[in-house]
Amino acid sequence: MEDSVDRHLARWRGKAPYDETVEAVITRLQMLAKHVANAKRHMIAEVGLQDSEYQTLHRLATRDDHRATPSELAAELVLSPAGMTGRLDALEHAGLIRRIRGNADRRRVDVELTAAGHAKWWEGMKVQGAVEDDIVAALDESERVQVNALLKKMLVRAEHQAGNPGDTTT
Repeated sequence: MEDSVDRHLARWRGKAPYDETVEAVITRLQMLAKHVANAKRHMIAEVGLQDSEYQTLHRLATRDDHRATPSELAAELVLSPAGMTGRLDALEHAGLIRRIRGNADRRRVDVELTAAGHAKWWEGMKVQGAVEDDIVAALDESERVQVNALLKKMLVRAEHQAGNPGDTTT
């Protein structure tokens, strides 16, 4: 069975100085990442959000209490406070989040995911999960375990080389 990477390798064979096996692994990883990213773009459109809005809901949904301060969210999403304020305004207007003033300190504001926001996030997770499940369905359980272990080994090395081990902010 031939894939797009096989055709890519055939076109470049003998024309560039690279290890063909390394090129095959990296190019297949890139192609799979593109398929997942394209599916995510379709999912975002399907649930009626922008990626930035979905990412904000995602950060809140993964917290135990579904709450964070605007500055915590801005730091996680690498945004300026002004950029975070604009994003939160839009999400609040859509009823997906609410801002809650602190009881002890009225200057403190927490952002909380609403039920509608959680439902919108969950809808996106189901759509994206189905696409990811379908891609990985090409492997049986033992192959999944093996591929996962091998990819982890490669990622640990890449993160170590980049100086950011265990960065999972995405």
